[in-house]
Amino acid sequence: MMRLVPIELAGRTALGIEVKLPKTTLLAVATDIGYIMCGALDVKLLNDRLKDRGIVAGRAVGVQTLEQLLDAPLESVTFAAEERGIRVGMKGSDAVSLMFA
Repeated sequence: MMRLVPIELAGRTALGIEVKLPKTTLLAVATDIGYIMCGALDVKLLNDRLKDRGIVAGRAVGVQTLEQLLDAPLESVTFAAEERGIRVGMKGSDAVSLMFA
């Protein structure tokens, strides 16, 4: 099952995405610039093999809901996210606020 939820942040709307899979749930909050995601996100892959794409993304671990994803500190971020001022340890909602055009 998949659920899409509008999330209001910084006067803008992001898209919350929840995908229920056997024994796990994938979580992401996306804007037109980038996204944050649960522990399934492979930031090393984005930074190494897909660096030329300039993907703006951050990863939070140990989250089970979209609300927790927004409240959790980011465990890792891409190089492109760092260029936008997004940092490890930043709260997910603060990072998403920096991902609006």
